[in-house]
Amino acid sequence: MKIHILGACGTFMGGVAMLASRAGHQVTGADQHTYPPMSTLLENEGIKLYEGYSEEPMHDKPDLVIIGNALSRGNPAVEYVLNKRLNFTSGPRWLGENYLRGRQVIAVAGTHGKTSTSSMVAWILEFAGLNPGFLIGGVPKNFGVSAREGSGYFVVEADEYDTAFFDKRSKFVHYRPQIATLNNLEYDHADIFPDLAAIETQFHHLIRTIPGNGTIISNGADANLERVISRGCWSSLQRFSFDGKHDWQVELIKPDASELRFSFREEPVGTLEWDQCGRHNAMNACTAVATSVAAGIPASTAINALQSFSGVKRRLEVITQSGDISVYDDFAHHPTAIRLTLEGLRRKVGNARIVVALEPRSNTMRAGVHAHELGPALMAADHVWLKTGEGIDWDPNEALAPLEGRFKIVTRADDMLQQMKNSLQPGDHIVFMSNGGFEAAPRRMADFVESR
Repeated sequence: MKIHILGACGTFMGGVAMLASRAGHQVTGADQHTYPPMSTLLENEGIKLYEGYSEEPMHDKPDLVIIGNALSRGNPAVEYVLNKRLNFTSGPRWLGENYLRGRQVIAVAGTHGKTSTSSMVAWILEFAGLNPGFLIGGVPKNFGVSAREGSGYFVVEADEYDTAFFDKRSKFVHYRPQIATLNNLEYDHADIFPDLAAIETQFHHLIRTIPGNGTIISNGADANLERVISRGCWSSLQRFSFDGKHDWQVELIKPDASELRFSFREEPVGTLEWDQCGRHNAMNACTAVATSVAAGIPASTAINALQSFSGVKRRLEVITQSGDISVYDDFAHHPTAIRLTLEGLRRKVGNARIVVALEPRSNTMRAGVHAHELGPALMAADHVWLKTGEGIDWDPNEALAPLEGRFKIVTRADDMLQQMKNSLQPGDHIVFMSNGGFEAAPRRMADFVESR
């Protein structure tokens, strides 16, 4: 089958393209900007990429056009598909109906931690010799790719964002998992959802798709998830938290979460020493262990696997350690994730100086929905540079007022980098936080640090 993919260089759609190619389809793709690393991964798969959304690649009438959720009416490629009545679908629907059918699907959902937890679960299954397939919204370092066909089990990062311009349901309702992990639930995606209740309804719809002999692993300390569960649950349910009253418990043996203890129904099942840090990663690890046990992996095997878990690119990823200065790249998209990441780093580095460069880039952050939470989220940092730009109509000085002057507001990445270079101190930990490219600022700073 000839398949043309619109929006092929996004992490999810790029993964769909790779899976379709490996399933034997002739795949081409198009995106507004085709750039590495996804463009390189796709081209290495033999997938021809087109820059921009021209109708030209579809003149030979592909059997199917898969349309990414970044495209909308008015896009020339979308209009051509509709006017020529070409067969089209969404990425999540294609994945669910053509790739996941017959697989043992493990779906990892939640506002935060989806990518890290999915990567942990995939690595545990790999460590156990099960050769899982996966589609993850990031690149697990243990695998080096964001998607793989595998066999038997398939781990999918289950995003609550909408499916396509013609299907406003959340992506995850298409996956029909046997095991569903619910990490947490907060308000996000203000461009899609009017309020938290609307997101809760989508999570309720996900729960409705899980079979009675399936399993839900849910964060028992999250009141929003508990409210979702109370609307109906027809599957086996296990809860996890730091609290011993839930099925699964994780305890911090060391405050930075580099050493953990796990228990199941108050019975210890093992301890873990690893290279990750932060309470959020402790919860992710607990989720991953519980999910893997539900898939039939012994808890001891799951915990042993996490000892060699290497993390995920752009999740507090150390991109250089030169001399006594460290530079990190982090995919920050929400104040809660920012706070937990920085608190975890603070516990790890002690009194060393933490310097943050933050770009509010998600639609929700740019709209200012969480502006009042931004200052408190950054309190663990010693100094913050906030890069603003078009679309920011809230007052960044007011948002960062809790930092009491420990910040600067800039509009140009070049100015920000120069100021940061001038203020470098021995022992600094420099964290770039953005869910976009940030004008290559992390790599540029790393190059500067390495050349000193």
